[in-house]
Amino acid sequence: MTVTRRPGADHCGIAAAMSVIDGKWKVSILWELSQRPRRFGELRRLVPGVSEKVLAAQLRELETDGLIHREAYDEVPPRVEYSLTPVGEDLNTAMEPLGAWGSRHRLPETAEPA
Repeated sequence: MTVTRRPGADHCGIAAAMSVIDGKWKVSILWELSQRPRRFGELRRLVPGVSEKVLAAQLRELETDGLIHREAYDEVPPRVEYSLTPVGEDLNTAMEPLGAWGSRHRLPETAEPA
């Protein structure tokens, strides 16, 4: 499975990777799915601040790009789970050093005004 080609992402590997995770919530979604498969409601609770509409759109984009798998179960009530594909797992592995860099170089939080 390959990632969907996006305009302007061909000139370097970093640009190609960033074009796939360019949504505000995508990195958080991918991280949550790295823990285990999740249902929509779980993701909604685990990614604070994301609206249902935006979460649904970002999940569709990640699925289109081949990073996540959407599994719909034929049950009543309907159940849908999202999980990482091997490509998504590979991307999360590639982002681990970036996360470590961010932890080491985190800017100090600003103090609350007195």
